[in-house]
Amino acid sequence: MAEKQQRSDVIATNRRARFEYEIFDTFEAGMSLLGSEVKALRAGKANLSDSYATIRRGEVFLLNLHIGAYEQAGRANAEPLRERKLLLHRAEIRRLGGKLAERGFTLVPLKLYFANGRAKVELGLARGKKRYDKRESIKRRETDRDLARTMRGRGRSRP
Repeated sequence: MAEKQQRSDVIATNRRARFEYEIFDTFEAGMSLLGSEVKALRAGKANLSDSYATIRRGEVFLLNLHIGAYEQAGRANAEPLRERKLLLHRAEIRRLGGKLAERGFTLVPLKLYFANGRAKVELGLARGKKRYDKRESIKRRETDRDLARTMRGRGRSRP
């Protein structure tokens, strides 16, 4: 019997999240979506900026995730910014709830993708960076870029 091929197609990433927040832990969660939303995601119509997750009554919800309208759906399209329920195990939700009760932690979506045909979201347990932390991130990125540039040029012989 042949094993299923593990496949993941990235739909959208939240690049700003890694700059704005310090990520401590990551979780993979499924999403409860309507059919037209899945079709829109396959067309790449998603925006993760300004979205976040919250826990209410023992359930996790993703807020402010924008999934654009799927043209062929007509009236069956859902509201683009509606709350979407995330699918996590009860033990994971309890553990996340305990962490979120600590001061300054929040759940930020980092990546939206398809894994084996199912829409998944990668959540990061994060705490906001201070202004000086952001300056350190910029400085580190620039030094890495300069180092890579010099390493690229090293193999070349100059006339």
